This record gives sequence, structure tokens and C-alpha cells, in this order.
Amino acid sequence: MQALKQKILAEGKNLGRGILKIDSFLNHRIDVALMEEVGEYLAQEFTPVSPTLILTAEVSGIIPAVMVSKALGNLPVVYARKHKPITMQEPVFVDAAPSHTKGGEVMLMVSPEFLHSHDRVLIVDDFLASGRTIDALARIVQRSGATLVGIASVVEKRFEDGRFLLEHWGVPIVSAAMIDQMGDEGITFV
Repeated sequence: MQALKQKILAEGKNLGRGILKIDSFLNHRIDVALMEEVGEYLAQEFTPVSPTLILTAEVSGIIPAVMVSKALGNLPVVYARKHKPITMQEPVFVDAAPSHTKGGEVMLMVSPEFLHSHDRVLIVDDFLASGRTIDALARIVQRSGATLVGIASVVEKRFEDGRFLLEHWGVPIVSAAMIDQMGDEGITFV
């Protein structure tokens, strides 16, 4: 997606250690028009696999997931929580994933009330980097008995090899922008 690549080049900041700061349009302030365009792009890619539900991780994956949902006809969106509210009854589907930006491990929890064996799940997240968060979400889908039909991300950092970690799921993996390198000389795309 050319518009997304241009926005990353114009506003993205390489903070080192593989961290790309794009909170001016995705992670803190939202460029709604651009995120709608990203949602439409990803929805077109996954229409053939007929998802019935979108799963993401709290918080930064919610906006892209909602935009993909809207483009697919307003599918339900479920986000894995990182903190268990008192309203979430046991048992829950839970898995752990390391957080590159938060430092340490986070727990991802989904209520069985919102994820069923008949669901065809598309995982949507803001970043595909190491792949560990998405892999944890895929394990939650597997435990629920639902069918994983695809994995989508807004930005993929190919140099972190997360795609290779996820290939064993045997589903399409699509990213709206794929970064090949981030360094002192700038950001280059695949």
C-alpha cells in the first residue's frame, strides 16, 4: 500500500532495537482515512477465506481490526485482554507473549463467551514483528476449537522473521506494508 508506505516514511521514527514509532497515525493518534484504506486493502485479501470473526490484541490492534471488520461487512471483533476484568468469568482462553515495546511478557485472555468452535477467525494486528503475539492469539484460536483462516498486519518488519514463526499455521499471511530494513540510512520496504 503506497499511501501507508509514504506515511511511514514521512512520520515514522526508528527508535532503535527494531522499534518503529508510528503513533502519530496508528498507535496513539489515528489517521482514520488511512486506516480505512488499510482495512479495505486487507479485507480484499481475506474475502476468499470467508472469516466470520476478527481477533486482535489489546490495544493497538483494535483500530485496524475494526477497519477490516467494517470492510468485510461488520464482522464481530474480539480483542484479547491483557488484564482480566472482574466481569470476565473463568475459565478463559489464555496464552503469554513477550512484548517488545513494554519489555517483559503479557498475558492475552479471551472469554469463551466470545470465541466459539464454529468461528472462522482472521487475526488482525498492528505489527507483525517477531510473530509471538500473533502466535499466542493463534494458539487461543486453536484451543477454542475455532478455525484460523488468516493473519493480517498493518506493518510487517520482515527482518524480525515473525512470518517464518507463523507459517506452520498454514494460513495466508498478508501485511499492508512490509519493511525490509530499518537503520541509520532510513527505512526500506520489501
